[in-house]
Amino acid sequence: MRLLATAFIMIPLLATAQEQLPNVQHGEVFFEETRFGGWPANNGAWVWGDEIVTGFTLGYYDYESEGGHPIARDKPSGPMQARSLDGGVTWSIETPDFLDENGNEKPVMKLTKPLDFSNPDMAFRLRSNRYYYSPDRGHTWQGPYELPGFGRPGLLARTDYIVNGKRDLMAFLATEKDGGGEGWVCAIRTKDGGLTWTHEGWVGEQPGEGGYAIMPSTLRLNNGALLCIVRNRKQLEDRRIWFLNAYVSPDDGRDWYKLMDPWIDNAGNPPSMIRLADGRIALTYGWRTEPYGIRGRISADEGQTWGEEFMIRGDGGGWDIGYPRTVQRADGKCVTMYYFHDGKRPERYIAYSIWEPPAEPTP
Repeated sequence: MRLLATAFIMIPLLATAQEQLPNVQHGEVFFEETRFGGWPANNGAWVWGDEIVTGFTLGYYDYESEGGHPIARDKPSGPMQARSLDGGVTWSIETPDFLDENGNEKPVMKLTKPLDFSNPDMAFRLRSNRYYYSPDRGHTWQGPYELPGFGRPGLLARTDYIVNGKRDLMAFLATEKDGGGEGWVCAIRTKDGGLTWTHEGWVGEQPGEGGYAIMPSTLRLNNGALLCIVRNRKQLEDRRIWFLNAYVSPDDGRDWYKLMDPWIDNAGNPPSMIRLADGRIALTYGWRTEPYGIRGRISADEGQTWGEEFMIRGDGGGWDIGYPRTVQRADGKCVTMYYFHDGKRPERYIAYSIWEPPAEPTP
């Protein structure tokens, strides 16, 4: 496994987007010639101390592609997962057992016994219109189980959830808009271990023509409110813009209010938001304009304000990167997994960066 280390740089207390965090360790989770590894944010990531599991999509690289994501659409692709037992330094690749021997997803089944969300080894995964449950850190998976349609044309779920209790879990997903197509974020909830689900509320207004709101990242604040950061696209008169913005709900997802900060114009990449052990909130995201890479911000006041943007890496070979998932390991360092290409070789691969959250003053 090839590890890349950044130069040691002295930086002021607050890092800016032009500055690289010091002592960041980069490496590969998965790389293979001819293959396309992508989109950890579409699949989920989970952490238990120094044991980390991240999902990703594995396909074949399209060397003839003239634009868009160069994944071969005429060859098989599907979900995989990687596991690290040493805090993200080395990884093994696993085929999740919700796939059959041909790599196809097993048929949807009916959940008949409530799930235990309080299990400390639990992993929960959402994909499209279905969900999966692992009682043993992703070694085995139960499901897929189908989500109700909530009267929408289709569901566009990725993994974003909050555990409230043994049988109580909230999930945040995008549905198709009224006329179809992506997307509009909503909160859903089960109080009986996944046997039934209710639609709790919409996060913001339904996007207009040419726009979408998808791929939320949500956590519960200390006062009980919910903070949700959403990937957006908006159609202006002469152009489209892609950005992240935030919403807060004081009533468990029924009503949502837009916040002014953060508003991040990152050219189209989803957020990954986590609660740090010291109580602060860390937000990471891909950056699809030059210098291409992975960036972040930290809030010390429950998402009311955010510190200066910092750069985790800025050496990407083009815009087709990112979709991060970030976790914090036992020693306090963060591990961010994402897909990447470095300009030296065409294939997209799954990479990681291990970094120390920068110290920032309290508000």
